[in-house]
Amino acid sequence: MADTTASGPNCVERLKSYVKTPKGSILAAEILISFIIIICYAASRYGGYSAVAICEMIFAIVFFGIFMMEMDKQIKVVNWVWTDLFRAGIGAVLYIITSLICVIRGAGDGALIAGGVFGLIAGLLFAYDTYTIYLQIKSTRQHTAASTDDRV
Repeated sequence: MADTTASGPNCVERLKSYVKTPKGSILAAEILISFIIIICYAASRYGGYSAVAICEMIFAIVFFGIFMMEMDKQIKVVNWVWTDLFRAGIGAVLYIITSLICVIRGAGDGALIAGGVFGLIAGLLFAYDTYTIYLQIKSTRQHTAASTDDRV
């Protein structure tokens, strides 16, 4: 049997410490607001708009787990920062488009309008996440820029 007492922090401790980081709190907020949107769309007459919220919540949970367990440092095949940038950017665009459709179309359906309003907030949250990832990429590129001087 393996000795489990000398191991590193367990999953709950990693979860608590990762949620306190800026990226962890953004991902946790994305998961929470996507869940609220799923509930709103499920209560409305038109449940077809919940597909965006379900997909974005699943992607946010997957990235939360990958970053929390620090698997992004172990799996080098995927560029996790750029993948996260595309996930957040596409999520922002999809949330804004579907939420505008729901708010415009939702006359008489309060749950659809509420889901649309929360979707607009989620679109802004995903856009903010995209912006923070862009700043992270920009700062790492400035620090690792190669010299263009031909003289040696």
